[in-house]
Amino acid sequence: MPISARRRAEAAALQLIYSLPRGVRRLIAGRPIRLDGQELALDAQLLLRLQALGRVRVAGGDPVQARARLARSQHAATGNRIEPVNTRELTINDHLPATLYTPDGLPRPSGLLVFFHGGGWVLCTRESHDNAARYFAQRAGVRVLSVEYRLAPENPFPAAAEDAVTAFDYAYAKADDLGADPDRIAVGGDSAGGNLAAVAAQVTTRRGGPAPAFQLLLYPGVDATTRRRSRELFGDGFFLTDADMTWYLDHYAPTGVDRTDTRLSPLLAKDFSGLPPAYLATAGFDPLRDEGEAYAEKLRAAGVPVALSRQPDLIHGYVNLFGVGTRFREAMAEAAGALRTGLSRPS
Repeated sequence: MPISARRRAEAAALQLIYSLPRGVRRLIAGRPIRLDGQELALDAQLLLRLQALGRVRVAGGDPVQARARLARSQHAATGNRIEPVNTRELTINDHLPATLYTPDGLPRPSGLLVFFHGGGWVLCTRESHDNAARYFAQRAGVRVLSVEYRLAPENPFPAAAEDAVTAFDYAYAKADDLGADPDRIAVGGDSAGGNLAAVAAQVTTRRGGPAPAFQLLLYPGVDATTRRRSRELFGDGFFLTDADMTWYLDHYAPTGVDRTDTRLSPLLAKDFSGLPPAYLATAGFDPLRDEGEAYAEKLRAAGVPVALSRQPDLIHGYVNLFGVGTRFREAMAEAAGALRTGLSRPS
């Protein structure tokens, strides 16, 4: 079966399962999972059950083979392509590919989100997060510049962090060409992409001059030095595992890298004052939950406006799962609303 036909068949099968009566879905998923005072959403538990039955694993082993595994499965849960959204391919400073997403009919100038995909700095691409970028563009009413930053292990730390800063600088300098208001440019991303957005906000703020107006941080990884309680509680069986996190970090920040460097562990920065307002979302059943919430507390303590939103019944990775069920879409709708509000006027 051609790969495109297989993807369509897998997506259709997943949609069929999620359309079954709730009782049948609960029977497939198993008894409700309750941990740390939280109950896992049925939509999330069902997906984990199907993943286990299909023995689906993305991270691990050779990175090239892991990317190939991801490419075969990456669109099953993202839903049908969101339209109408216009796209334009760009190259940032002659070396970073990027895609500009513009909702149909959006006036100039508009707010702009510089978006960094997740994937542990090793996996994922603009293509894996295509529908997420389309969703934010359409639902938040902004342009989205999705960046193909360099991946590890071919390009270890600090390559991705440097690319994140370069991408913001490009967006600011080329705002008129991009149709954007230079005073309404946000940085954002999920997981490793949230890490890069936080780093870009810190670096640009501390050097003086142009800096983002807003941060959209979705279950970000912000500390590569400490094992928190959420990693112990949710490190196995909830999509992102403890072993996955070790695999990702060992490729991006191998032996010899100082993991206390704030371009890798922005939670360890000494000064959080003056950073852009932020929406920071965590997932209840996510090993990264506690460090993300610690980052929000650091922002709040420094007087930075921050909306911390724990999605207590969800798992890591929900940015790419909103094509199935309803619960993932609710979380995405909240994030898009926060972005719309955050870029509604100059900071």
